[in-house]
Amino acid sequence: MRVSEVHAAESVAYLNRALVRLQDIWEEIGIPEEQRLQRTNDVHKHIKGLLDLMIAEEEELKKRLLKSIESCLKELNHLSSELQLPPFEEEDGCTMLQIEKNSRTRLEVMKEHKRQRMEELKSLICKDRELCDIMCTTPFCIDHDSVPSLQQLESYHAYLKDLTKEKERRHDEFVSVKKEIGTCMEDLERQAETSFEMDVMCEDEEAFCLSNDNIAALKLLLSQLHEQKAENELRCSALRIKMQELWERLQIPQEEREALSEHMVKSKKRDIEALQVEVQRLEVLKMQSMRSVIEAIRAEIALFWERCFYSQEQQQAFVSYHSDDFTEETLEVHEAEVKVLKKYYEDHRELFEGVTKWQENWTLYLELDKKANDPARFNNRGGNLLREEKQRADLQKSLPKLEKVLKAQIDLWEQENGAEFQVNGQKFLEFVQQQWANHHAEKEKEKLERQMKKSKQTQEDMLYGTARTPSKRRIAGTPTPGKIRKLNGTTTISTPNSFLSSGLGGTMCQSSIQKPPLSASKGLGLRTPGHGRTPRALDRNKENISHLNRHTPSATLRETSQRLLNRM
Repeated sequence: MRVSEVHAAESVAYLNRALVRLQDIWEEIGIPEEQRLQRTNDVHKHIKGLLDLMIAEEEELKKRLLKSIESCLKELNHLSSELQLPPFEEEDGCTMLQIEKNSRTRLEVMKEHKRQRMEELKSLICKDRELCDIMCTTPFCIDHDSVPSLQQLESYHAYLKDLTKEKERRHDEFVSVKKEIGTCMEDLERQAETSFEMDVMCEDEEAFCLSNDNIAALKLLLSQLHEQKAENELRCSALRIKMQELWERLQIPQEEREALSEHMVKSKKRDIEALQVEVQRLEVLKMQSMRSVIEAIRAEIALFWERCFYSQEQQQAFVSYHSDDFTEETLEVHEAEVKVLKKYYEDHRELFEGVTKWQENWTLYLELDKKANDPARFNNRGGNLLREEKQRADLQKSLPKLEKVLKAQIDLWEQENGAEFQVNGQKFLEFVQQQWANHHAEKEKEKLERQMKKSKQTQEDMLYGTARTPSKRRIAGTPTPGKIRKLNGTTTISTPNSFLSSGLGGTMCQSSIQKPPLSASKGLGLRTPGHGRTPRALDRNKENISHLNRHTPSATLRETSQRLLNRM
């Protein structure tokens, strides 16, 4: 039993005891029944009124509790809807007071959530406005009056994070481009003129609006400045080239050239003005020394003719080259020709350099090949012979490869230009083939000459017995040259050339010459055959030689050599 119920039972018992005590008192006093009844009614009314009042108060408390619960639940449902949270549900088995307390507590928590979300939204909106003012962008689309959901706040945070990164990127780009613009303006020696340029060059970088249009205009301004700078550089480059050409043609002293050295690097306005003044001065000098200038241009034209492999006919086509009329018109014609040649050479530089390389390698190959046939090369020291042979072999391999590459380049050039590529008035490939053919023909000619010379020398040796210069070393058992031995009344003269190697047995044979008559020896002495000898002595010598040839193996060799000579 509850304590409240015990107290209620005790109250009822006490009320009963009190009524009984009142009855006893009334009885003792002797109050009549009518007054007792009246007094009892008064007690009843008093007790009833007190209880009714208490009941009314409690009923009122109950109503307030119900009203509070209803109000809390209603507000909770509204906040749940605003905060996009699930609705509040009452717990089963709770008393009215517990429900009211729980509802009020839950309501306070949800009100705090709402307040925090609204403050966070307000902060995000403020930051968004700042970024929008700087970048001229559209604010984030969100209701400023309603309570945002957690997803909306997260999206807003992500949006502002990306926007902040974009702002930092644009600011870095702005700072970088601004620096480049400042450098270009400094190089161009100009100041900010338009309001936009003034905003760009303003010291307060945060004041510049980082909108897409402004960034695009910033890049456009930078590109325009770059174009102006490039134009100035091209202008200065052209003036410098022109000035260099005039310096060379007019042979300007180095001291005068160095006076303009400070204007030969940069391309500022004062540099352009200084170069223009110098070019104008040189133009005046050029007109005053027309002949020397034209001759200098002709030397340059001749150099390009050589580089471009112009034939004699192509050179003769430029008639003004041989003109003696040194006028301004002649100068203009020569300058135009130089420009054409320069452009022609630059357009086909790679091809011309390849042909030049081939010619240099070809010349070196011919020199090395000529040295290879020189007997004196065996007397060198220091390994030059081995190096030259290796270099010649490398060139012999690399020349065809280079010719193949040049052929492909020339074919492409002829397809693009619709004309034949010529070297000295001849197609390059025909020129190469002709060079190889001439080289082979020259080698065949030299080979034939050596064979003829060797055959002639062999014939003379066999015919007249001419002795060659003996080597320092003699074959073992060979008699000393010039030693005479008497055998059976005949004189034998031994010479190095009198020994022939036998093809079968490998034995050595001596050729013998009969001793001439004593009278002939005393009268004529020992003489070279064919010089100062009498016809009779010559006839005798011929008989001895023919007799000798019939009995020696050299006769066969001489007959073979004679047949070879007859065929040649």
